[in-house]
Amino acid sequence: MITVHTIRELREQVREARQQGRRIGFVPTMGNLHDGHISLVNNARQRECFVVASIFVNPLQFDDPDDLARYPRTLDQDQNMLAAAGCDLLFAPDVNEMYPEGQDRQTIIHVPEVSEGLCGGSRPGHFDGVATVVNKLFNMVQPDMAFFGEKDFQQVAVIKKMVADLCMPVEIVPVAIKRADDGLALSSRNGYLTEQEREQAKGLYQTLQEIADDFRAHKDIEQTLKTARERLDQRGFRTDYLEIRRTSDLAPATAEDDSVVILGAAYIGKARLIDNLLIDNLTITLNP
Repeated sequence: MITVHTIRELREQVREARQQGRRIGFVPTMGNLHDGHISLVNNARQRECFVVASIFVNPLQFDDPDDLARYPRTLDQDQNMLAAAGCDLLFAPDVNEMYPEGQDRQTIIHVPEVSEGLCGGSRPGHFDGVATVVNKLFNMVQPDMAFFGEKDFQQVAVIKKMVADLCMPVEIVPVAIKRADDGLALSSRNGYLTEQEREQAKGLYQTLQEIADDFRAHKDIEQTLKTARERLDQRGFRTDYLEIRRTSDLAPATAEDDSVVILGAAYIGKARLIDNLLIDNLTITLNP
């Protein structure tokens, strides 16, 4: 695997791959990688792509400077994981390479509607930062396909709409959530958990499963979510949000919708965890 740190080097490597007739598969990350990230690389390799990954902790998507400062930077470990997974090229720029005119003078991409509420409501400006950096990375890499984990369900929706609205020639490939044996969705933020908090953390996924069961049985969204918030509180969480949204556009779900997604975010200790669960045709779909 080759590691580059500048846009010029990145484009040189991608150009050579294209001259060899390779399709470009792109995996954007913020580093501190885990098996969920590696599953994105594996999906790109299965499609016989020249796999480009990026590692960049994007300051534009953090509303809390302390959260940005403590976000883990583990480049050496990440390089080893990517190389072992068969990644071809790693782009690891610094802030000046990404925002040479400074963040205050950066053109900002705003994706309406799907970016509002949920994580967008809890973290003002977050998805503007996500959309902006992904847009820049797409322009730098010019991939044929880009791979995103479904754990960040709203993020995938934002990126899909941005690509469609701006007529970008990139296929967005969502990849199923990678979970620990007890159901906890893998996340870089799981490293913030103490041993006791890690045991409690599995309660978020359990709560989503209970919401799915209650929704299928009663289709009473308000009562289902009220009960679920109480259960989440009893499990030691501080609830940020629990919502049932329509899968197609993330509008609030109704009892008549046959494809919905249950989305949750909650704090345990210092960690803010997110997760989701799809229900299609009243049949629960478990992410592997």
